[in-house]
Amino acid sequence: MNLISILPMLILFGGMMFFMSRSQKKQQQQREELLNNMKPGSKVVTIGGLHGVIAAINESANTVDIDCEGVILEFDRNAIRTVTAPAAVQTEETTTETVEETEEKE
Repeated sequence: MNLISILPMLILFGGMMFFMSRSQKKQQQQREELLNNMKPGSKVVTIGGLHGVIAAINESANTVDIDCEGVILEFDRNAIRTVTAPAAVQTEETTTETVEETEEKE
């Protein structure tokens, strides 16, 4: 076999390796961003499937305290699979109509 017959296979293999490493690097950056954006009050799911709310974050020990219905559990930050933003406080606006307004609409 000469170099000309091996060259296309080497190019295809090199391209495949390039795109695979690029995809993996992109996923790793997204994961780091996800873990860095965690804040107390964020809803999380661990890799074990436990759902809870972040109670505290310990940056020095690289751990997260999760409140699961009143039970505080400590997890490594890498044990967090998904994070959703803290729930915004929703205020309900109540509207009151007077008798005159409802009669006018009819």
